[in-house]
Amino acid sequence: MRLYHVSDDPDITKFTPRITTRTDMQQTKGLVWALEESGIVNFLVPRQCPRVYYRATEDTTEEDIARFFVSSARQGIAIESIWHERMTKAFLYIYEFDGATFYPADGPMYMVSEQTQIPLSVTKIDNLFEQLFDRNVEVRILPNLHLLKEAVLQSTLCGGMMRSGLAQPKPS
Repeated sequence: MRLYHVSDDPDITKFTPRITTRTDMQQTKGLVWALEESGIVNFLVPRQCPRVYYRATEDTTEEDIARFFVSSARQGIAIESIWHERMTKAFLYIYEFDGATFYPADGPMYMVSEQTQIPLSVTKIDNLFEQLFDRNVEVRILPNLHLLKEAVLQSTLCGGMMRSGLAQPKPS
């Protein structure tokens, strides 16, 4: 199984396990994080960019598909308009790993290993919007993400918000 790590650093030669800063996870052993290919789209934005991500699953209703998607895409990502220019200028790198020593963590797309990982390859992504479109992801650019986040969380879609602490304040 191939796994991936998305970074803005082009020069990583090895990934050393690090203790997570997340308080909802065990903080006694170092981990290297990786994604299944389906999870890459959630990270095809600049690292600190707040985003809402969502996708249809077998449990998603036709009403929610019609409400959230206007094309054949069944994945979406939304960023704030203040991030548009940074997104057009950003470069990212997708590192590929052999998944032999990884195990599931924190949801179906996320994997961790307690062992140092040497990437098998690295691919430079120089047009993030094009990469999302090529992966059949609908992209929204909004002035504020909070209303969409709430709608996604109340729907039958799978999704949420990343980097919410860096997002524009919730409208009153």
